[in-house]
Amino acid sequence: MDTMFMFVGVIALICILGFFNEKVTKLTYEIALMLFSTILGIVVLVGVLLFQDSDIGNVLKQVQGFDIHDFLMHGVLCFMLFAGSCHMSLKDFKEQARQVTVLSLVCTLLGTAFYGLLIYGAGILFKLNLTLPVCLMFGSIIAPTDPIAATGILSKFGLPKKTSFLIQGESLFNDGVGVALFVCFSSMVSASSSSSDEGFFGVMLREILGALVVGVVVTALCFLMFRFCKHAYLKIFISLLAVSLSYALCEVLHFSGAIASVICGILFSELRSRFAEAEEEQHKELFDSFWETLDVFLNSVLYVLLGLSFISILRMESVLLLSCTAILANLIARVASLSISSLIMGEIPDNFSRMGFITLFTWGGLRGGLSVALAMSTKDMVPEKTYFIILGCTYAVVFFTTVIQGLTMKPVYKRISSQRAKA
Repeated sequence: MDTMFMFVGVIALICILGFFNEKVTKLTYEIALMLFSTILGIVVLVGVLLFQDSDIGNVLKQVQGFDIHDFLMHGVLCFMLFAGSCHMSLKDFKEQARQVTVLSLVCTLLGTAFYGLLIYGAGILFKLNLTLPVCLMFGSIIAPTDPIAATGILSKFGLPKKTSFLIQGESLFNDGVGVALFVCFSSMVSASSSSSDEGFFGVMLREILGALVVGVVVTALCFLMFRFCKHAYLKIFISLLAVSLSYALCEVLHFSGAIASVICGILFSELRSRFAEAEEEQHKELFDSFWETLDVFLNSVLYVLLGLSFISILRMESVLLLSCTAILANLIARVASLSISSLIMGEIPDNFSRMGFITLFTWGGLRGGLSVALAMSTKDMVPEKTYFIILGCTYAVVFFTTVIQGLTMKPVYKRISSQRAKA
């Protein structure tokens, strides 16, 4: 019953906050949900303090302590990634394969190292007693840009086609690299020899190549049913089976379920376009409408939960100082990693200058639920004080990139575009 009431409460918040935003504030939908939910989260905190010994206080504590890691990583992530990638063109990916690979691999690796070293230095300065492996693990949590934030927010700003595809492509693929790094550094932190002996490149190859094989095989088998199926709703159920089965198999085999979900989505997009003549127009519209609606709904739930959980940041000591440090370190690490990556990625898309490209991709490097979920998974690996530093700083970066950078992304892009036009 409690779970049902929580679900109803979240749906009510989505509707009320969305309606208020549509009629009054008119902000970008996802940003508005997170911003207003954060404000509501502060009200929840006051309510917990006022009614801590009552039934109301217990309900509020449940909302406050919702496990985003379990909800995202063991629940809806595969569907959100499939929804974000099932309209991507394989042709566009081939044209920008080098750029996507460099950004998702090299840039993420460099970003992890730079952020980890910056936080390690800050830890020495502020006497936080953070070890280098812990800081590098923290870097692997922050470095990957979030595919959900990128596809949900940045797609609304009218970016040029190649640039938009590159932002989405980087975000969809770099989480596999980030997870591989997280596995390596978390193994070092917990002194688990079972997975640390494999090394970064071993983990990465296993995560990515294994996910590629699983995604291709499962999609090929499921698409055989999809192609010859005449029932519109059954086609949707088959796509749900393909992505959930791919993700589940990868979880069992210790591959990247996220990468498999993206592969699944791209292959479905490509195969549907190749056999378009065999698919009725009504079926196409229903399929696209279902995945678009599901994507928006799951995004809405996630952003409300992120906002409500934002008050976890208050458990961190020196909240303001460490939050500002984390945000500044993220920006510096992102600029540094993009500066190096841009030298080897080849052609800069849409005639942007190198500096314009670095600025755009730094400000467009949003973080989201994936980072928070990974941060939450460190609870049993590090001391409690360190855990709240990791979780609090992660929330600070997610809030800043989603709300502040998300709200200012359009004017930043316009300014860069005007400079490109003058050049």
